[in-house]
Amino acid sequence: MAKFYAMGNYTAKAFQGFIKDPNSDRSKAAQAAGDAVGAKMVSYDALRGAYDFIVVFEGTFEQAAGIKVATEATGALTNITICEAINLSSIAGNAAKIAGAYKAPGQ
Repeated sequence: MAKFYAMGNYTAKAFQGFIKDPNSDRSKAAQAAGDAVGAKMVSYDALRGAYDFIVVFEGTFEQAAGIKVATEATGALTNITICEAINLSSIAGNAAKIAGAYKAPGQ
């Protein structure tokens, strides 16, 4: 399974909900979203800065995209960006193999 980092922002609707229920545990909501599609939530943190939260989970890209679509559709979340963790050594190894085989036009 791949590891994904989902960062996003809460909307005014979400902030109204936080004011109504300051003890709302958003990690449980994130866990439920992942569980619904068989993804494993690793962690949830609220952030200071450009994004309001980050959720780390393991699963497939299709699961990640489904979570994004469903949660943004509620109107409580927006601007969710999904990043997939990669193995840079593996990528560099593949690039080294390709560099010896690929010829640019006119070469």
